[in-house]
Amino acid sequence: MFLILFIKKIIMIKQFLKKSNVLNAFLISLLFSTSLYLEYFNYDFIYLNTLSSLIAIYLILNSSKQTLFFIGFFISILWFHWVSFSLIYYEMKYLMPFVILGFAFSYGLIFYFIGIINNIFFKTLIFFALSYFHPFNFNWLQTEVIFVNSIFSIEKESFALILIALFSLSILKKYYKILFIIPLFFALETKDSLNIEHNLKIYMPEMNVEQNKKWTKEYSLEIIELNNSLITKAIKDNYDLIILPETAYPIVLNKEINLLNLLLKKSEEIDIIVGSINQKNNAYYNSSYHFSKGKLEIANKVVLVPFGESIPFPKFIRDFINDIFYDGAEDFLTAENPSNFIIKGTKFRSSICYEATTDKIFEDLNDIKFMITISNNAWFMPSIEAVLQKQLLKYYAKKYDIKIYHSVNGSPNYIIKADYFSIKKELKKLSF
Repeated sequence: MFLILFIKKIIMIKQFLKKSNVLNAFLISLLFSTSLYLEYFNYDFIYLNTLSSLIAIYLILNSSKQTLFFIGFFISILWFHWVSFSLIYYEMKYLMPFVILGFAFSYGLIFYFIGIINNIFFKTLIFFALSYFHPFNFNWLQTEVIFVNSIFSIEKESFALILIALFSLSILKKYYKILFIIPLFFALETKDSLNIEHNLKIYMPEMNVEQNKKWTKEYSLEIIELNNSLITKAIKDNYDLIILPETAYPIVLNKEINLLNLLLKKSEEIDIIVGSINQKNNAYYNSSYHFSKGKLEIANKVVLVPFGESIPFPKFIRDFINDIFYDGAEDFLTAENPSNFIIKGTKFRSSICYEATTDKIFEDLNDIKFMITISNNAWFMPSIEAVLQKQLLKYYAKKYDIKIYHSVNGSPNYIIKADYFSIKKELKKLSF
């Protein structure tokens, strides 16, 4: 009976939404973003997330190409308005509306393409293909991520089954529509939660250094002293490891010999991981420094942030943009492969912010079950960015069965492990 009522409601909503393309699109984009914004406001309703995500995709598959354009337009604004916030610190506030609208029109066109062939089968195929398409290497619109806080698996196979179910709901007649539940059943999460531990006592202090002060000369000494005092506190409290965020030292750390020697000395008592810039010849890297037992390892970033750390265009266009907007600054360089740190016998994959939400950083994990990620979210606060980043990290933690220690400046730290919805536990709750 519940399923029949659900199907009837879906049909009623579909009929109502035929009235206005723009209103349709805005409502659908809100449904598509439910899980993201519920977590932003500290609500966790796994069944509401599941239901809203299913309805959103169903309506997307049954929308016209005109409505699809506006769906992409509004999803972009709801998910990515924060991208423009970094321009504040480059004294280019005037460009913020253009960046927001540029993103919105780009995703509008991408979604418009879903409906370019007005056939539900082709729309379903193209929507699935969208999960592989990342314009300018910016992959934060992972369509499966809307199911990260749901009863469904985030695997591609499960996403395909969900689309097959919603396609079936769209084409089957009358009460045959109830058959859509069959592929949904096989898309349910069935994995057991990751349950691995180590014996390390890890300290990740909450950091809220304002971005507008971070790189000023008068404030940098204060930040360095703060970092050093936190390391001293961690030693006093008998921690094995302290993790400080991306660019926690707002300097080219490998050129500061006195500070390097101080950190090497402190590392005789505690392992230290901290973000800073690394210079080799005339090239610069965004790096994670690991000090341990008087020795230093540096892990350079492998995947750069498009338009933040690199311009994803041919060199002549890249040089022109850097000359006009960034005073001729060169893009950061990257390491070829991910790096690992061994801390008191436990191996950790190193990652820095954006790259922790890409498949590249998870290559050749082998037996590695832990990752250390450092970020600086002060560029984008206050906004939805930190929550979207957290959901993407949940997605990759589940995808690769890995536990992530995330040390952040500007938003709360957290630890993410591959936690799965358990249908067995839910059934036990219903049993009498």
